[in-house]
Amino acid sequence: MTERTRSRIQAAEMSFLRRVAGRSLRDRVRSSVTREELRVEPLLLHIERGQLRWLGHLFRMPPGRLPWKVFQARPTGRRPRGRPRTRWRDYVSRLAWERLGVPPEELEEVAGEREVWASLLRLLPPATRPRISGRRWMDGLLRTSP
Repeated sequence: MTERTRSRIQAAEMSFLRRVAGRSLRDRVRSSVTREELRVEPLLLHIERGQLRWLGHLFRMPPGRLPWKVFQARPTGRRPRGRPRTRWRDYVSRLAWERLGVPPEELEEVAGEREVWASLLRLLPPATRPRISGRRWMDGLLRTSP
């Protein structure tokens, strides 16, 4: 995921959260405060957790499956001038290294072991609020509002 995409996701997410909290940018309340009051984890963390979970599935797939083939593919032919675009494979390898401490050369071995990979994913910061749906969550939110 590019930095531009990350920035746009964060901006849109905070816009939605401010609206839910009944605030505007003019109130000058930090995003972290709004997020804590609403007890919501960052959307990017949720996305990264899903990407790493999918990476584990990929490494455990049989080699003949199409997603595995696409993951292993190396583009051929001429490419445009400038720096090569970051491939998803390189992005998630870096993500696993930064978030889980798994070096790229050990990634396939570690992600291939389901229990080990699942235990590593549990080390990521947990969701900041319990999974409560709909009305019960809204009632709790309205009671804690000023």
